[in-house]
Amino acid sequence: MIQLGKFERYLIEEFFDDYRAGAMTHRTFTRRVAFITGSMATASAAMLLVGCTPDEVPSGTDPMPSPERPSSAAGSGPAASGAVPGAKSPVSVPEGEPGLTTSEVQFPSNGTDIRAYLARPGASAKGPAVLVCHENRGLTPHIQDVARRFAKAGYSALALDLLSREAGTAKMDPDAVPGALTKAGAQRHVSDFAAAFEYLQSQDYVDPERIAMNGYCFGGGITWQAATALPGLKATAAFYGPAPDLDKVRAIKAAVFGVYAELDQRITGAMPALRDALTASNVRHQLTVYPGVDHAFHNDTGERYKEAQATAAWNDTLAWFGRFV
Repeated sequence: MIQLGKFERYLIEEFFDDYRAGAMTHRTFTRRVAFITGSMATASAAMLLVGCTPDEVPSGTDPMPSPERPSSAAGSGPAASGAVPGAKSPVSVPEGEPGLTTSEVQFPSNGTDIRAYLARPGASAKGPAVLVCHENRGLTPHIQDVARRFAKAGYSALALDLLSREAGTAKMDPDAVPGALTKAGAQRHVSDFAAAFEYLQSQDYVDPERIAMNGYCFGGGITWQAATALPGLKATAAFYGPAPDLDKVRAIKAAVFGVYAELDQRITGAMPALRDALTASNVRHQLTVYPGVDHAFHNDTGERYKEAQATAAWNDTLAWFGRFV
């Protein structure tokens, strides 16, 4: 029987949901699972495990997919000036927005330079900051947009490329990105965010006592993990990410906000147990289920985007950070 790690299973189930909904082709689904599991034989077993029929899985003797050149839309550096490709949100902030400063920065983490996208207000006074964790797609123009949205709201926002050690999101086959993220392991990602936290604390435009964290999907899960490991965080906002191990909840010091989608029972179904653990540990928290929407409803470049609820979740996040950061 194949054994899948927490994030491996989370991603494979997510891609299976996308495939069943018609939002992902069978070829893309198969390629992503193969990159996550490391071989076609284990990909076949994993696909059966999440509910594929035997005629939907590849032969165990099929070769591993070859890497492909990433599309020009991917990238970890600052995007070209103008609107974000595919963006639909009324709160989207284009590159080159007056009053904001954006750049690509680097900082050391365990002997490696980690690249990140920084967006901040033009004002020089010290202010709050937020760490941003991307989805399983890596650091994309959409996540850079999210960083600029925070900057427009008065935060210095640092969005990491968690694939910096693998040469960066922009240089990878998009289907290989989720597998590379799961192979690296959650602990490496949390460690990189710990280094990013220290980097922000050292900047003269950041109040070192006012740093938060935000993440989406896979990044929401990493945000929950970071909340248990980084006691200096003032607040976090995790959008539909897998919960941390419940026995670690008592270590959380931040005020935590969880965004859930009513139709996303794969994640939302586990929310009550997390809520009970947070309550028992006296962790300040708010877990909100947004009605009529599914997983990834905040990403305005995706097919599941719903403007009303996405805007509400964004405003609720800003309100939460406004209270606790």
